[in-house]
Amino acid sequence: MIFRPPSEAESLILQVTVGCSYNRCTFCGAYREKTFRVKRFEEIKEDIDEAGDYPIRRVFLADGDALILPQKELIRILSYLKTVLRGLERVGIYANAKDILRKSVEELKTLKESGLGIIYLGLESGDPEVLKRIKKNATVGQMIHATRRVKESGILLSVTVILGLGGVEGSQTHAQETGKVLSEMDPDYVGALSLMIVPGTPIAHEIETGELILPTPFRLIQELETMIENSHMTHCFFASNHASNYLPLRIQLPEEKEEALRRIREVLKRKDPALLRPEYLRAL
Repeated sequence: MIFRPPSEAESLILQVTVGCSYNRCTFCGAYREKTFRVKRFEEIKEDIDEAGDYPIRRVFLADGDALILPQKELIRILSYLKTVLRGLERVGIYANAKDILRKSVEELKTLKESGLGIIYLGLESGDPEVLKRIKKNATVGQMIHATRRVKESGILLSVTVILGLGGVEGSQTHAQETGKVLSEMDPDYVGALSLMIVPGTPIAHEIETGELILPTPFRLIQELETMIENSHMTHCFFASNHASNYLPLRIQLPEEKEEALRRIREVLKRKDPALLRPEYLRAL
């Protein structure tokens, strides 16, 4: 099973690592069946060569945190991609905060010059208590520091947040603090997902035991409202059109902020389930 951001749907997915080096976030079941390893360059080269006959504009380097690769190896892969794929315009990659902080701004700039165009980072929540509970491998401060380093390098930054992670009790704080942290990060893109429970994950056990209670669909939309209300980005494309969400939005911030809030508030006022994505269409 290979995972990639929704915006990389038409990209060549090039697996350079298998699994996730951390793999302990309580909500994530993506890589639990995989033992982390770094692929040999010969394996990667073979995949790139096979793609050489196709008109490929974008490539996404998988799996979970491929930026963990040593600088020399990443440059080797990026350089070979440019050599073989003549029409290549951009390469994207998942990263966690600690992967980014292991690299200097100058090293990130070198990766950009080598073809790395966008980094995807999972913030998940701006609430420190939620981050501790979900065992996220970074603090709010570390993630803000990491994103500023990416921005300084000139690489595009896409940040993911997850509605519902605070449960019913922490819903408001989760949404408010996430909006505030997004403002400090000032990313180019934000993708909002809704929490989907993967069987066998620690968070699934929390739900089963009642330790965590999931917000209702309309409460998740209230979180979306609060998050956007508390976000003050300079130039950001914000999307909640992932398949997990009940209310899909694609908006430019700050230009379309008030219109988006108006639409959300209308849905919350009417509380008509017919306005939401049906449960059977929601997915990871």
